[in-house]
Amino acid sequence: MNPNWRSFLESADGIFDGATSDLLNFGDAAGELLAASKQTVLVPLTHLGLIEATGEEAKAFLHSQFTSDINHLAEGQAQHAGWCSAKGRMQASFLIWRNGENYQLVLAADLQEAIQKRLQMFVLRAKVKLAAQTDSMVLLGLSGPQADETLADAGLPCPAAQMATLAADGITVIRLDGGRLMIAAPETAMAALWQKLSVKARPAGVPVWRWLDIQNAYPLVTLATKEEFVPQMADFEKIGGVSFHKGCYPGQEIVARTQYLGKVKRHLYRLASQHSLKAGDALHSPDNPDQACGMVMTAAPSPHGGYEALAVVQSNFSTNVHLGSREGPQVQAAAVNPA
Repeated sequence: MNPNWRSFLESADGIFDGATSDLLNFGDAAGELLAASKQTVLVPLTHLGLIEATGEEAKAFLHSQFTSDINHLAEGQAQHAGWCSAKGRMQASFLIWRNGENYQLVLAADLQEAIQKRLQMFVLRAKVKLAAQTDSMVLLGLSGPQADETLADAGLPCPAAQMATLAADGITVIRLDGGRLMIAAPETAMAALWQKLSVKARPAGVPVWRWLDIQNAYPLVTLATKEEFVPQMADFEKIGGVSFHKGCYPGQEIVARTQYLGKVKRHLYRLASQHSLKAGDALHSPDNPDQACGMVMTAAPSPHGGYEALAVVQSNFSTNVHLGSREGPQVQAAAVNPA
């Protein structure tokens, strides 16, 4: 992340994870989680990275690689997309929006460098340039009952519809869902913007945003879960991340066959546990002795105590799920999209 931005956040009492550079909290992790369930919070999204795709063939290139329909992504709209391996497994998940003829791609920060390099391998002679924007642009998350008012007080536009975007003075605001927005702004403008936004919104760490992701069923692919899931296992098509009417892309045949043959046995579940959970944790069931029955995608401490997570779980074993092994602690699993 940009060192100036990190220094600013540290001066505001931000505490960072030394291993991942995630912003953990602002000195009161438990209080921040409680605030997220009732109040308006402001989160530096240090766990996310940003890539910009430019060039006259950027749209065609991204459309040929990603699972969603980039050709019909209009100005003022955002959408989810996945990038799959030839075996149909998700290498990354993205939030994408247009900035004129350019495209902004938000993904997990721990995947950004490798995914950008691998995507570049497929550019070949196409007139496309991929550039990391993580050092020059900063992402903020805003959530809660006063989110719209907070944006207005800061002089920022506020999109009304879900997955709509509005831009002004080089700053873009994206409404992710009913209560959450993402702000993408130049690093040079962020300190002043932070001061305005934090008047009504309480600063909070990345675990708060992960908890909000869990509440809103957003399955972010990270390094720990790269190439583990076909999109439908993470219910990715249910958030508009897959088009079944577009042309070919890597893994498209497997993704389409999985959909039309109805062979998806694993789906997205919310977990609750008194034991610590993290992305990549294996889930097992005594009823399935031969192999793991699932994997955690996103996890966070719960405001109510214990931990919560999103996980991909084999549906017929979801009533008897254990963490780490068949003898591990039992966790409670509830389908995000019940059949």
